[in-house]
Amino acid sequence: MIKIFVADDHSLIREGIKNIISKEYDMSVVGETADPLKIIELAQHIKPDLLILDLSMPGKSGLDVLKEIKSVSPETKVLIMTMLPEDQFAKRTLKAGASGYLTKDSAPDELINAIRKIINGKKYISPSLAEKLAEDLDDTSPKEPHELLSDREFQVLKMIAAGKSQTEIADELSIGISTVNTYRTRILEKLNLHTNAELIHFAYNNKLIE
Repeated sequence: MIKIFVADDHSLIREGIKNIISKEYDMSVVGETADPLKIIELAQHIKPDLLILDLSMPGKSGLDVLKEIKSVSPETKVLIMTMLPEDQFAKRTLKAGASGYLTKDSAPDELINAIRKIINGKKYISPSLAEKLAEDLDDTSPKEPHELLSDREFQVLKMIAAGKSQTEIADELSIGISTVNTYRTRILEKLNLHTNAELIHFAYNNKLIE
C-alpha cells in the first residue's frame, strides 16, 4: 500500500485529493494537516511514502518545509501541488528535492499518474517544464531576472510583494529585521529596482504571487 500524507491549508483541496486517491486499490491517505509547522513532526511519526505539499500555506514557506523534510526524512518523496505557476516555481522546488510538480487545475488522472511515477523512482514534470530544464543546461540560454535570486531572497521578494511588513517577514522566517533589510537590498540590486513599489509591480508582472 502506498502511504500518502496531504499538507494543504484548504479543506476542500484535501478532501478532493483524498477522494481521488480512495478510488485506487493500492493507495491510502494516512494523514493530513493544514498547519505547515506540524508537517515535519507528523511526517516523521507517520513515515509516508509520499508527501503532497502545497507551497502557499500561512505561517511557513512550503519551500522551507520541502528542504526540512528532505533533510530529516530523505526517503519520503514529495509532490508539490499548488496554484503557483510551474514556469516560476517548479525548477526551484525540484532543485530543493521535490520529485514532482503539479498545479491544482490538473486532471485527477494526472495526479494518480504523478504519484505512480514518483513512487517508481522517477520525476514527474510536464513536457513544457522538461524543455525549460533542458534549456538550463545551455549556459547561453537567457535567464529570467528572478532566477538570479537565492531561495531565501526569492521568499523575501514574495513576502514583500504580498504586503508583509519587515517585522512579519522576520518573525515568519526566524531572522532579524536587519537581515530582512539586507535581503531586500540584494533583491533590488539583482533586479535593478529601487523601491518596494517597483518590486511589487515586478512580482505581479511575473506572476510570482497569487
